[in-house]
Amino acid sequence: MKVYLVGGAVRDALLNYPVVEHDYVVVGSTPKEMQSLGYKQVGKEFPVFLHPQSKDEYALARKERKNGQGYTGFICDFDPSVTLEEDLYRRDLTINAIAQDENGQLIDPYQGQADIKSRLLKHIGPAFSEDPLRILRVARFAARYHHLGFTIAPETLLLMKDMVASGELKTLTKERIWLEIEKCLKTNTLHLFLEVINDINALADVLPILPSWSNLETQKITRANQFVATREILIDSDTLQICHFCLCLETCSSADLKHIEQTLKIPSNFANSLRDFKLLKNSLNKADISPENILEFFNLIDLWRRPERFDLLLEILKYTQCQQSITQTLQNCAMASKAVTAQQVIALGYQGAAIKLGLQTARIAAIEKTLS
Repeated sequence: MKVYLVGGAVRDALLNYPVVEHDYVVVGSTPKEMQSLGYKQVGKEFPVFLHPQSKDEYALARKERKNGQGYTGFICDFDPSVTLEEDLYRRDLTINAIAQDENGQLIDPYQGQADIKSRLLKHIGPAFSEDPLRILRVARFAARYHHLGFTIAPETLLLMKDMVASGELKTLTKERIWLEIEKCLKTNTLHLFLEVINDINALADVLPILPSWSNLETQKITRANQFVATREILIDSDTLQICHFCLCLETCSSADLKHIEQTLKIPSNFANSLRDFKLLKNSLNKADISPENILEFFNLIDLWRRPERFDLLLEILKYTQCQQSITQTLQNCAMASKAVTAQQVIALGYQGAAIKLGLQTARIAAIEKTLS
């Protein structure tokens, strides 16, 4: 039984990039032996085990054979005779097929180190085309390491285009697509991911509500990222992901956003924020922003019971470099209208169903005063 560190941990260490997690491959062992050593099995299709202390993942060396469509259509062979080189060969890119033994020696049968030096994302062999998920993974790696100068090898890019044309990408579930998008959001690189997806004609399969993508869109979002960084604008990580998502999908039509949670499996906090942002952008495009329009917007986003939605929208406006005066005006109008209470309206003589009308009237007056 031999254990090797593999994949991302080796790759990122060679790039002097932060190593997030450690994955290991075990050669010459069996599920029974792993369990006898205290490892807990977590994989059913192929044996993956958690280390009893570190909880790092240890997978038995395996080979794969395609027996169906999609990224789950594989039969795995994890016989103890499977070699390290055979296990590495089934991986997607050469830079992900480097192993390190317990003495720190690197095993690199497919020249991954050379491709790291050349800043090249290159597939290992023809088996790459058997798994459509690899299209999204390569696009994500291209986005993640863009600042280091990485590009996709021409032969790999051509293969990705052929896979998209064959319809393989349509076998991916919407949940699985969102997981890859979410990983891009965590590194603030969704715009670069979408540029690759557009180049290989996969936009309709990945984000069908996005009508198109261009280099101009990428440049716009790059400027937004630089603006936030240079001005030292403090936006927490979770909020920044939502801001980045909204700016990337700014060109979607409002009609397409109605049920995106169900159709694209997007979490509700992302979906609601995008809808609120689009709704506001449509309002700001009007020639005259009246107190009535502003109050209607506040009602639609339920400012009264869900003030956190408005607070998040202000962060999005800050990230997207909306005019500071507009952002401040909205904030002032929100404060003024929230200061109007039902008790104040009742004191004016409104009763029963008329209280709602009184609230509307008083809030419009408060917004009008703020705008004057």
